[in-house]
Amino acid sequence: MHSAAMTASPAAARIARLRILHRSKKCRFAAVGESLQKRKSTKKNNKFFELQEQEPERSQRFLKAMYDRVPAAPNPSCPAPDRRAQRQRAPAPCHGRQGCQETAEPGFRGGGLGFTMAKFVLAGRADCPYYAKAELLADYLQKNLPDFRIHKITQHPHVWEEWLKDLCEKNKWSHRNSPIIWRELLDRGGKGLLLGGYNEFLEHAQLYYRVAPSMTTELMKVVAQENLETHIAEELEEEDQKGLINPLQVWITSASTPACYNLIPILTSGEVFGMQTEISINLFDNKQAEEYLKLLLTETRDLVSPLLRSVSFCTRVEDAFRQAHVVIILDECTDKEVYTLEDCIQSRVPLCRLYGYLIEKNAHASVRVIVGGKTFVNLKTFLLMKYAPSIARNIIAVALGVEGEAKAVLARKLKTTPSSIKDVIIWGNITGNNYVDLRKAKVYGYESAIWGLPHYSRPVLSLIFDSEWINQEFVATLKKLTTTGRQFGGILAAHSIATTLKYWYHGSPPGEIVSLGVLSEGQFGIPEGIVFSMPVKFENGTWVVLTDLKDIKINEKIMTRITSDLLQEKLVALGDLISFQPYQSETDLAKKDEKSLSTINGNQENQRDSDDSEGKTV
Repeated sequence: MHSAAMTASPAAARIARLRILHRSKKCRFAAVGESLQKRKSTKKNNKFFELQEQEPERSQRFLKAMYDRVPAAPNPSCPAPDRRAQRQRAPAPCHGRQGCQETAEPGFRGGGLGFTMAKFVLAGRADCPYYAKAELLADYLQKNLPDFRIHKITQHPHVWEEWLKDLCEKNKWSHRNSPIIWRELLDRGGKGLLLGGYNEFLEHAQLYYRVAPSMTTELMKVVAQENLETHIAEELEEEDQKGLINPLQVWITSASTPACYNLIPILTSGEVFGMQTEISINLFDNKQAEEYLKLLLTETRDLVSPLLRSVSFCTRVEDAFRQAHVVIILDECTDKEVYTLEDCIQSRVPLCRLYGYLIEKNAHASVRVIVGGKTFVNLKTFLLMKYAPSIARNIIAVALGVEGEAKAVLARKLKTTPSSIKDVIIWGNITGNNYVDLRKAKVYGYESAIWGLPHYSRPVLSLIFDSEWINQEFVATLKKLTTTGRQFGGILAAHSIATTLKYWYHGSPPGEIVSLGVLSEGQFGIPEGIVFSMPVKFENGTWVVLTDLKDIKINEKIMTRITSDLLQEKLVALGDLISFQPYQSETDLAKKDEKSLSTINGNQENQRDSDDSEGKTV
């Protein structure tokens, strides 16, 4: 009897403990449900309870998790639980009301949809006072709650609305004001759970953490202004860092021209931008040239240049010059037929207006624009400056093509190499009426009775004794090349553009004069407001006009000749002049009069011969 009682007592004790535990669990389950019901009635707008009503199955799983995690009431018949073991295997306790032992997701004290680590994302306009107040509250919670995480995003006021619209469309949210706060589950991924704005975040903090911020309106404005200044400083720093990582974006217009084909290998060789600078080449042209651009794209990739990060082509106008650091403007192909010189000049205006707008809108703030081609280079440069005024200083016209041709003609005359001739100055219209100035020109290493060190040079004019050749044949040869446009063939145009870019980035040779088309400010007596080729030097990433050169004053007759066409081109393009009258010197007029007179005399003689023959026939 006694042994049977001893045998049955352990089983009875276990049954009794199970009954007590079952009753305890039922009480705890009811207590949890009652607590949640009270919170639901107190905070009807709480996001958790809205989702609880919409997803009852997830709510039941939550209640079950709470049911399993709430500690049991102490039972004298059961040994006390091992608190050290509980702390080792349980997640961090909730940082809500004091004494709570339940484990909950940070930010959702005792009422989360699961027990997963989460972080809050706080995004707002950089100058928003309410963002500043929410930021202060979030920083306080993160500092005092070890498992509370906050990630902050600020946007410049100019881009905030567009950024918020894209964010809400992506996540299918509805929110219009600053700031916006949402949760992101760290181990689940997917889109975040929208909490709301500043008011919702404040209610959340008061409900779950018993924390309310204290900040005056004046302090909110001060902090908001500091946030804006910090955001701008961070943007500038980020741009500088990107410059060290991202490749140099080079855009080439009219990429189907021969000049572009010859320019690409030079750009990818590292000779222009340096052997440590990677570049991305973007080829821009119209839709009709797309097939050719694809072939050019493939051939460029086949170069396998270590400095070429990428190469692409673009035929959509709205996408042109995006993030461009360098823009190279080549001759455009116009489908419109023109019948007069005035129409030809005015046909350049719409394209330059479009390019100027796109460069200001899409290109980098410090973009450098270089203009080359066969026709109206000075005019196109001026129009780009007019329609992109914020970067007018960074728009230049290439004059090295004419300078190189002049050096080649002189070298043939002196029987030397063109590279040994320096300091030839091109004044005026690069692709029109210009003046080739040899007064500063020098030749190095010239074979003659006088020899010197490598840096020893002799004036070109002292070696050419035939002044008639200089004043007539030399001028006529260059004028013929300028008229036909032959001096801007593909190879020469590419080389002159590449050399000018190289000087722009790394500086021109010390002491050497370079010809460049820039906007006149009245230097050397040149009329203001026209793009004019003049002597410059490149240093420290920019160009400087050499106004301190001696003995280079241009006489009034030459100045009139080389400025007349440029002034008229500008007026015709802007619609201030109807008819263009090309400049004609007194010599040209005398020749024209002589030719007209000879034509009249010839016609009169022909008429007399005709009358005589008619008389004989009669």
